[in-house]
Amino acid sequence: MKSPDAVPARVRLTLEQARELSQRALMGIGHTAGEAAILADHMLDAALCGYEYSGLPKILNLAEQRRLRPAPEPMRMVHETEVSARLHGGGQNGMLTLHRAAGIAIDKATAHGFAVVGVNHTWMSGRGAYYMEMLANAGLIGIHTVSSRPQVAPPGAAGAAVGTNPVSFGFPGLNQPLLIDLGTSALMFTDLALRARRGEWLPEGVAIDAEGRPTRDPALASLGAVLSFGGHKGFALALAMQALGVLAGSDDDPAESAGYLMLAVRPDLMMPLADYRQALAAGLARVKATPRQAGVAEIRIPSERALRERERNREAGIEIDAAVRDALEALAG
Repeated sequence: MKSPDAVPARVRLTLEQARELSQRALMGIGHTAGEAAILADHMLDAALCGYEYSGLPKILNLAEQRRLRPAPEPMRMVHETEVSARLHGGGQNGMLTLHRAAGIAIDKATAHGFAVVGVNHTWMSGRGAYYMEMLANAGLIGIHTVSSRPQVAPPGAAGAAVGTNPVSFGFPGLNQPLLIDLGTSALMFTDLALRARRGEWLPEGVAIDAEGRPTRDPALASLGAVLSFGGHKGFALALAMQALGVLAGSDDDPAESAGYLMLAVRPDLMMPLADYRQALAAGLARVKATPRQAGVAEIRIPSERALRERERNREAGIEIDAAVRDALEALAG
């Protein structure tokens, strides 16, 4: 394990260089050009927003998982009404299946005011905020819940029992959407995987080893479990995500417990969209105007930092570890 002060060599890529490398690497592991474009856009957006572990290094995680999993089958619709759909993911990557689910949710909610879409038999869906921004940009309020394979130990447990089970929300705003995206675990497994790849220690108090003992070693944590954020409160939220996952068909896939649920609501079921945008903006402005503690520059709203980072990095480019760049080049080759 590296010293906490060790800094890996870094390289900076322009957005177009990063996109071209990502797509070549994804096609190199067997994705079609169309799939590679969808996957690359998702992970590039994470990188632009400052979430490095969900950015280009995640392509390496995806490549490793593809080698461990059976060959995927086509996605298929297993149940559908005017306002609902349930998809069997066919073992496809979640960034592909959830992209399709978001499109279905937008179409149905736009036409009928409300939609709920579920997906099972899929894995590694990426950032929920990405899909919620799709819905918000279509003028819809969105909620996205995830039930995933056990990687998180309940309070007092010596092993994993629930997934990292994130939940995300999207709300259409005046100038930009309000996006809220959080995992119910103290550390996401993609973050753990990047730290393991870089040989870095974990923070204190976020993981246990296979014997249930606290550990900062990501290799030992990957054999054990991470912990819930906020103790029993985070665990309670994780159970809520798991219960919603059942609605999406997670019980049909007990090994993965994969149940992804997406809800979309047209605000004009309750009030005109323009009025909703205006009222939300006014409420957020009041929050930002709250008196600040000494030394605090601003009250920051969720997603504000990420959206600023994205605009800055579109011009500045994306910085990644040189070792990650080299590994992507090897996949592309």
